[in-house]
Amino acid sequence: MASTDNRPLSPHLQIYRWPLSMLTSILNRVTGVGLTVGTLVLIYWLIAAAAGPESFATAQALLGSWVGRLLLFGWTWALFFHLCNGIRHMAWDAGWGFEIPTIDATGWIVVLASIVLTVTAWVLGYAAMGVL
Repeated sequence: MASTDNRPLSPHLQIYRWPLSMLTSILNRVTGVGLTVGTLVLIYWLIAAAAGPESFATAQALLGSWVGRLLLFGWTWALFFHLCNGIRHMAWDAGWGFEIPTIDATGWIVVLASIVLTVTAWVLGYAAMGVL
């Protein structure tokens, strides 16, 4: 038993450095769940619109609050991240991009593109409403 006492422990999540490909893989799954929840919110909004002005006003007040807008912003980012990462996965399915530098580069492209697309969508949305 003395020989196992000096064995090193496995790295803990606080010590281990996550590669970008691991982070994007986990985020792809998390955003998939987030999109499901966001779709349920969209269904609630559509049902409220069909139910009449009072129900729709309640839904609009909920989604128009700062918490609602934060959730909608997150849902928008999840949509664009999942889309961009899905395009990346289609390239992998075609056999392209398996070199480590390419994996890292496309991972950063997915992250940055999802942020740029999200901000662009929100800026265009507010501009269309006449707020900007």
